[in-house]
Amino acid sequence: MVFARAGLILLALLIGGASLHGQSPLTQARSTLEKWVETRQLISKTQSDWQSDKELLEQSVALLERELKSVQEQSTRVGTNSVQVEKERMLAESLLKSSTESLDRARAFASEFEGQITKLVPQLPVPLQELLKPFLVRVPANPDTTKMPTTERVQVVVGILNELDKFNNAVTLFSEKRKNAKGEEVAVETVYVGLGAAYFVNDSGDYSGTGSPGPKGWEWTFKPEISAAVRQVIRIYRNEMPAQFIALPVSIK
Repeated sequence: MVFARAGLILLALLIGGASLHGQSPLTQARSTLEKWVETRQLISKTQSDWQSDKELLEQSVALLERELKSVQEQSTRVGTNSVQVEKERMLAESLLKSSTESLDRARAFASEFEGQITKLVPQLPVPLQELLKPFLVRVPANPDTTKMPTTERVQVVVGILNELDKFNNAVTLFSEKRKNAKGEEVAVETVYVGLGAAYFVNDSGDYSGTGSPGPKGWEWTFKPEISAAVRQVIRIYRNEMPAQFIALPVSIK
């Protein structure tokens, strides 16, 4: 409405002005109207183009804001991941150091006990030595030059210690051969009370005695007076008679 009024006023002024210059008022009015229409069309087109451009700019701004937010999130994740990677690296280095130290301690443990076991074996009862053979054949001859993995060496040592502990905390019965005073081999049954004492007797009961560990191996002493007691112990061990206290000599060194 405002534009229409302004157009009419402009048209009236132009018509009045044209008559002063000798032009036909109708011709001048037509020309002015055409220019006014062109101006309105230009204004309308400019407004339409601006509206389209505005919408496009708004969409572009929204897209750029989303991309910027995505970049910021990725940057945050990268920063977080970098921190996490650094933590994991430090943890891995700590675990590696701890594992290396544990492996060194295990190697020292294995070396120490391998040497002790080698010296101890000759002093063990023969039946126990037989039980330990599968482990003893795996003990390195030279702990300093062996290429045997430390974990395997520790397993062997632990296996030997387990067998020693089992034997030492039990009463066991074995069939053996022992030389009498004449140097003849006699079949006997020997009762081992841990690694501290042993008692033997033959089937006929005329050959019996005691045993105890010595510096070069077990030492055996002939004691015919304990034959009956040892045979009772064997019967109790085999559940052939009720358990009862049996008096046997003990040598403490």
